[in-house]
Amino acid sequence: MYKKLNLFVLLLMTFLELSGNSLKMQSDADTLYLQKLINKAKPFDTILISPGLYETVPVIIDKSLTIIGQPNSHLHSLHGDQILVATHDSVQIIGLTLSGVKTNYLKETSAIRIVKSKHFKIMNNTIENCFFGIYLEHAKYGIIRNNQVSGKATTEAGSGNAIHAWYCSHLKIEDNKLQGHRDGIYFEFVSDSEIMGNRSWRNKRYGLHFMFSNTDKYHHNIFSENGAGVAVMFSKEIEMIDNQFSFNWGNSSYGLLLKEINDALVLQNKFENNTIGIFVEGSNRIKYQYNDFRDNGWGIKFSGGCSANEIRQNNFLNNSLDLVVNTALNDNKIESNYWSEYTGYDLDRNNIGDVPHYPVKLFSYVLDQVPEAIVLMRSFFVDLLNFSEKVSPVFTPKEVYDPKPLMHPIS
Repeated sequence: MYKKLNLFVLLLMTFLELSGNSLKMQSDADTLYLQKLINKAKPFDTILISPGLYETVPVIIDKSLTIIGQPNSHLHSLHGDQILVATHDSVQIIGLTLSGVKTNYLKETSAIRIVKSKHFKIMNNTIENCFFGIYLEHAKYGIIRNNQVSGKATTEAGSGNAIHAWYCSHLKIEDNKLQGHRDGIYFEFVSDSEIMGNRSWRNKRYGLHFMFSNTDKYHHNIFSENGAGVAVMFSKEIEMIDNQFSFNWGNSSYGLLLKEINDALVLQNKFENNTIGIFVEGSNRIKYQYNDFRDNGWGIKFSGGCSANEIRQNNFLNNSLDLVVNTALNDNKIESNYWSEYTGYDLDRNNIGDVPHYPVKLFSYVLDQVPEAIVLMRSFFVDLLNFSEKVSPVFTPKEVYDPKPLMHPIS
């Protein structure tokens, strides 16, 4: 009995020690007061920031602390420098509004910076008009959840990223709203991480940008009205599931760019109203399944060095050009998709067309050589051109066809 009681007391004391004490930052605090509180605090203490506007110089968080902003607590950078820099494990930054970080290309200044930290949390913050919003470097096992990061970027060169991760792993980036930056989310050398439930829109370059990042997942995100959509480059083993890519219009714009990636999954996504739904270059062993391509200029455009890909059970609906191929696709499989352009028949009523569908049109080759010919799109001349090629194929690849086109869209 006494042993059990002693064990209970020991566990209780341990919990109290780990839970820490609370310190409070009052509304009349000077620019150095938050740093003084951090210096005074013990590991696992909590610092509460009272409502009010605080001008501050860079604050270094060098121990395991929780910083919580009460409603309407606002940290503004006094000289346009960084605001919060965490250099220790187990730091939590919750419920703050941060603003006023100015452009600095050398330092890449940010509102919140996490450096060589593990087990951190950045949640429920609002970041306004900062060069970089949240900047992670050599960070692991972190959660970035339910933050709103907005900027007023006018050019790519003059703006930073809303969430920037460099040499990181095991991150969870969830339910954030990101707009008005260069990239909404930027990953470089990031592995084993998840991006889920975010909305990234009206960024000057990409809603999401992957570089040299492997075994990552992004699910249930919305990417819209970005300069060039989403780019996944020089990476492998990426899962892209149930995302929306929409309203990415421009001369070199697309919903999704895949450049030199391998062994990926593109599943249950919606590509709507983009110049190009997916642009693929030098990418292999990718499965495209259960995606909707609707009202795009080009549905999927392949350009060079793509092999062992599978395009199955997708819906191609009302795109100007469903599929464009500028290279041989001999070992790629295209099967059991729905094509709104398909004009075949189904005599045995099994929902599979009795004749194959050839989705590549001659006019796509004309456009590739003479982009100005786009003004002829949907004209009688183009219809006649495509029909004559369909009757007697000369230029379009005979090996690119769907042997089992579906008669009805996949729901």
